[in-house]
Amino acid sequence: MRRLGLAALLLAAALAAQAGPRVLVGNKAADTVWALDAASGERVSEYTAGPAPHEIAVTRDGRSAVVTTYGHRDAAHSLTVIDLQAGSTRTIDLGAHGRPHGVQLLANGDALVTTEASGALLRVEIARGEVIGVAEIGNGVGHMVAVTPDDRAAYVSKIRAGTVLRVDLATMDAGQERPAGAGAEGIAVAADGSVWVTNRADDTVTVHDADTLETLATLPSAGFPIRVVFTPDGRQALVTNAKAATLSVFDVATRRTLATVALAPEDAALQDTLLGSGPLPIGAIVDPGRPRAYVAISGADRIAVIDTQSWQVIDHWTTGREPDALAWAPGEDDAP
Repeated sequence: MRRLGLAALLLAAALAAQAGPRVLVGNKAADTVWALDAASGERVSEYTAGPAPHEIAVTRDGRSAVVTTYGHRDAAHSLTVIDLQAGSTRTIDLGAHGRPHGVQLLANGDALVTTEASGALLRVEIARGEVIGVAEIGNGVGHMVAVTPDDRAAYVSKIRAGTVLRVDLATMDAGQERPAGAGAEGIAVAADGSVWVTNRADDTVTVHDADTLETLATLPSAGFPIRVVFTPDGRQALVTNAKAATLSVFDVATRRTLATVALAPEDAALQDTLLGSGPLPIGAIVDPGRPRAYVAISGADRIAVIDTQSWQVIDHWTTGREPDALAWAPGEDDAP
């Protein structure tokens, strides 16, 4: 048995070393993470995560993925770390901090994690599996987190409060907090440093100054805007609208709508999710090397593949039950 186990481990490592770019998808109702070949959509790996994997971040060397495990009826208190080369997983215990949700990785490999049950933003040293810093962000349900390119500050969206909060990462002190919109959820930092927030209950996207968090613009995005990501060149912002089952595409410089993409697969049987019934697109990522974007269609157990030149859906890929988070895992030739 020991020899078979070692052989399987060596085989997994060899296959991972040869792997091309992959799309990682967290299947929230199945407690799994799948790795799909980024060219074909074929499933190449499956990993057991903790209960209800919600968000995924991949280390900058492409070797590991960190998954927040939110929990189902009972709150979870852990992260799952996937070794994308060896195919193994391990768990990091967050102690009293429950309902981990948003996650971002810093250049040194530390993770920033929001924990809804404890009203905190954690700094976790992934290598040792320890919480090394805690920012008390208070009530209002801190949900998602974004980080400045220099890793000096983080921004947290707070759903119930409808605000955006800035945290100094040198001191882990919570600082400026300003209104965004009702149901502030998705958050990302644009190439110009501005902070974009999707406000799901207001059907808006707000753009904020990086230092003062003053609202610079409010953009309409109908149908429960829930996530925002940027194209690799920083020129477009992509917003998933869960209840409208669309993707809004904005020009970052002019802040005008460029396209609205219908995402729902016509032939898919829809299933109930934590957000209700319907297609319900949530997580989105953009291919750094090709004109492709990928959106998790939570109620259809699919990923929509979008051509970012024509802004048309060109394929739908099968996932596990209730896909939510997506992340990009570079291939052997792409990793630094």
